[in-house]
Amino acid sequence: MRIPRVYEPQPLSAGNLIELSDTSVQHLVRALRLRDGDSIRLFNGDGAEYVATLTGVDKRRASAQITEATHPAVESGLPIHVGQTLSRGERMDYAVQKATEMGVTQITPLTSERCEVRLKADREDKRLRHWQQVAISACEQSQRTRVPEILEVSSLEEWIRNVDAELKLVLHHHTAQPLQSMSAPASVALLIGPEGGLTEAEVDAALAAGFQPVAFGPRVMRTETAPITACAILQYLWGDLG
Repeated sequence: MRIPRVYEPQPLSAGNLIELSDTSVQHLVRALRLRDGDSIRLFNGDGAEYVATLTGVDKRRASAQITEATHPAVESGLPIHVGQTLSRGERMDYAVQKATEMGVTQITPLTSERCEVRLKADREDKRLRHWQQVAISACEQSQRTRVPEILEVSSLEEWIRNVDAELKLVLHHHTAQPLQSMSAPASVALLIGPEGGLTEAEVDAALAAGFQPVAFGPRVMRTETAPITACAILQYLWGDLG
């Protein structure tokens, strides 16, 4: 039987006995109905995975005796920072979830001229926490040991000025240099436009900031599909796919 795996946001190390968070108890005890002596796997985003045994289980609490720390080779050596323009409904959740599965390290939600989503301060904070939880859940499912950081919402103009990466790409149907002809970069920043696309002025601003235009095939992809396709290709060329 597959051993349940959960994110536990506290320091973890082999030999320690820890009390599990309410979220972990809800999943492991109330949902999966695990008992004393059952095996679980924990991770906290530090790059390791921890084998543990449940103990002291009741309806409201449970502890875990950590027996071993392992370091599975599941993280790509290519850092990818996605600037994802905000989208409506579940599309942003989908983009965060799948980009996490594809191994990205950071995601910055962006506003742009054609972006139809505007978040007030209280709503923005709630959505950022939600997207971080989406990323955590995707890490649980995909076996990742590091959780991508969901950064504060930024304007597109500010992000393209300040993002730090060796190779910066903007998805747009301009004439583009084939990625295969480029040298393997140490890190990548990837700009994804909104449902209505980037304006010519925004593309020009990105190019002026050192971004290179790239198109992945002849078809126009949705804003939530583009980062998945792009990250898959980047990981295949310079990361850990293929």
